[in-house]
Amino acid sequence: MIKMDRTYTYKTLRHAKSQSAMEYLMTYGWAILIIAVVLGVLFQLGVFSGSALTPKAAPGACQVVRLGGQVSLEGECQGQLPEYTGQFSNGFLKTSDAGYPSGTSAEISMFAWINPASSCAGTNFEAFQGYGSTSQFGNAIYIALSNCELGAQLFGLQNIGPASFDVQPGAWSFVGYTLSGATMTFYLNNKISSPSTFSTTPNIQTGGGYNYLSYFPLQNYFDGGMSNIQIYNTTLSSNEVEALYQEGIGGAPIRPQNLVGWWPINGNAQDYSGNNNNGQISGGVSFNGTWQAGYTPP
Repeated sequence: MIKMDRTYTYKTLRHAKSQSAMEYLMTYGWAILIIAVVLGVLFQLGVFSGSALTPKAAPGACQVVRLGGQVSLEGECQGQLPEYTGQFSNGFLKTSDAGYPSGTSAEISMFAWINPASSCAGTNFEAFQGYGSTSQFGNAIYIALSNCELGAQLFGLQNIGPASFDVQPGAWSFVGYTLSGATMTFYLNNKISSPSTFSTTPNIQTGGGYNYLSYFPLQNYFDGGMSNIQIYNTTLSSNEVEALYQEGIGGAPIRPQNLVGWWPINGNAQDYSGNNNNGQISGGVSFNGTWQAGYTPP
């Protein structure tokens, strides 16, 4: 009789515990599921990534100083992540082209970090233009994205570009080129293209004109994020470009003495090259403080 009571009591308690656990899951299960979904979304957005938790460099934290013929970097110039990046949508940043190299012997290096929106669908989305001119239809080189494929155009003459250099939309990529004579070499993250050659050596026209970043007049805008645009009046070596890439999205210029313009787009459109080619913002350009999603440090 006693054994039966103990068995009955044990079964009753086990059933009660099981019923209590089921009631707990039914009561709090949806809340747990919602929390799990929210955490998953936050991870997807990069909120808990190392880069998101790293202290950010304020606007102007690093800049080039030119004093008495000496050129130096001053401030926080060790590749700190920027506090903001530029977010472009039917807008652009316009600067003077004063001091840019010109003519058929011009050597140019131009690099930036970009994060294209959507699928880059359309004809050409100009990520950044290399050179403006006194005439809208002057000879200008500019980087373009056509269906997310990286390439360059010599306005009015020829389009060139490497095969299979596809920029991933929704992710940050390091892109750019070097130009020497008629030969261009393209860079995408840690990839380098075989040299591409224009049939005609570019005769870059400058002098009182403008340089448009993220836009080619009367044609296309770039749509997405952009940061750390650098232009040099020399052809950087592949080792120098690799070092620039390894610095990451907050990297300082690799050869300040040859720097023509440097626009981090970290909260403003100022030129931190020491050459005072400060930008003018027009249209849909904002500064994004939660830009880390899609960024993977080199």
